[in-house]
Amino acid sequence: MSGASQPAKGVSRRGFLRAVGTAAAATAVGFSSAARGQVGANERIGVGLIGCGGRMQAHIDVLLGLKAEGRPVEIVAVQDVYKPRLDTAVERTGGKPHRDHKELLADPAVDVVGIASPDRHHGPQAIDAVLAGKDVYSEKPLTHWTQFDVVKRLTHLAEERGAVVQVGTQRLADSIWRQARQLVDEGAIGKPIHAQLGYFRQGDWGERGMPILDPNATPGPDLDWDAFLGDAPKRDFDVSRFFRWRMYLDYAGGPPTDLYPHVVAPIAAAVGLGFPTRVSAAGGKLFYNSEREVPDTVNILADYPQGLSVAVLGTQVNARDIETCIRGSEATMCFAGAGIQLYPAGGGDMIREVAREQGGDTCELWLNLLECVRTREKPWSDVRTQYYVQTAMNMGMLSLLQGKTAHFDAEREEIRL
Repeated sequence: MSGASQPAKGVSRRGFLRAVGTAAAATAVGFSSAARGQVGANERIGVGLIGCGGRMQAHIDVLLGLKAEGRPVEIVAVQDVYKPRLDTAVERTGGKPHRDHKELLADPAVDVVGIASPDRHHGPQAIDAVLAGKDVYSEKPLTHWTQFDVVKRLTHLAEERGAVVQVGTQRLADSIWRQARQLVDEGAIGKPIHAQLGYFRQGDWGERGMPILDPNATPGPDLDWDAFLGDAPKRDFDVSRFFRWRMYLDYAGGPPTDLYPHVVAPIAAAVGLGFPTRVSAAGGKLFYNSEREVPDTVNILADYPQGLSVAVLGTQVNARDIETCIRGSEATMCFAGAGIQLYPAGGGDMIREVAREQGGDTCELWLNLLECVRTREKPWSDVRTQYYVQTAMNMGMLSLLQGKTAHFDAEREEIRL
């Protein structure tokens, strides 16, 4: 999906941000956690941040930038189980420090919660936030691959409570996927039959990308090991597991959960994917060894009830990408460069090109969330779409690890092997 998350050609980054934010700036957004949907004309949105590691630093950059532009948003609280990270977040944001996320959620100054803790905390913390009357921006994956019941509960709870939940697949901020959905609905490719997508990169981000900040760290007042574990299997403290948690199956899943939601969610939005009927996966830990437990190479095949087969391919060993496309009975829709290209189903030269209206990234995803807090509309990367995506990815992980095809019972909303 090279180029699928960038501003439209010829539009400067600053000009693009100004254009995207016009609607939000025209009517200042605000929210009262005591009563969702009541918005004051000039109310500030207070944001509380849970989990202040590497990914959250990017969110802090975005939110501080929005505040500097004059947007009515402010980081009012921060939380982390590791005090040195918490202290850094306080220094950067001025937010009130919390060691327990439930204390942060009890803060009436917090209207929206940003979550960038380890994977298996995303869902439980988002549930707690919805129950506390907050709207949510959660990093993907929405839950750990063992927590299907958690993502199911979160989705139904958010819909019942009317909470706005945005999930951090920032490519969905790109207009190209909404444009693709319109083309599909208009019949531009006929019946969608096959989707091909992938995520290829080089580098084991566990050992090399997640440094052990303090080799001498131990559980105690500055490091809450039990809180880090959450509902994971209980283990004695391990400094590598704490700082390099993406390497271990207890806390992460490798490509299917850490990476693939970024490419699957846009296709799900473009063709209206729901729950898959069956999913199978192949691959494993084919190159990176050492302490790493999660796979480095995974290929997933998912069949959907509307008669669509989706192939998700990828590895962390080689960065050579593949073409992203949706093949239909009448035409093929490809995504590259400046927009969408359509080719005849039988092969041949391009028959139509549709230019991207505007690009998008994490900043635009936050702007969309803040606007939806005001309007109570569905955000671009909504919880229902992510429920469907997470279900397929969880099934892929279970298929890979157990060597079986995973099936889905849509009536009961249950995964079966």
